[in-house]
Amino acid sequence: MSGVRHISSGSRFEAEIGYSRAVVDGDHVWVSGTTGYDYARMTIEDDVVAQVDQAFRNIAQALAEAGASLDDVVRVLFIVPRREDWEPCWPVVKRHLGRARPAATLIHAGLQTDAMRIEIEVTARLPKEPAAR
Repeated sequence: MSGVRHISSGSRFEAEIGYSRAVVDGDHVWVSGTTGYDYARMTIEDDVVAQVDQAFRNIAQALAEAGASLDDVVRVLFIVPRREDWEPCWPVVKRHLGRARPAATLIHAGLQTDAMRIEIEVTARLPKEPAAR
């Protein structure tokens, strides 16, 4: 694969700020920090567990457009403003990344708005073509 491909979720933030939801270059897919916004409705749930699940759905959609899945994730960065919010997210993280088991980092830091309770950034590798028999 050659060239760089930009993937958009359709979020107004991407257009207003000037970034892509994901960028595909060679065998790699870099997915921007993704929050729990439902981009179709431009809403966000109050519950951190609902937000982490929506964030993974948003990430999975971008990866699918790139030709990958959550099983292809090799690195993940979690940003959580409130320490107490992290542990309730564990079962959702395991459900979405349990097969991939990527290298992971957690940072406690503020996000764009107080409504955002988690942000997730991933890097994935595009799956190899099946070998010819």
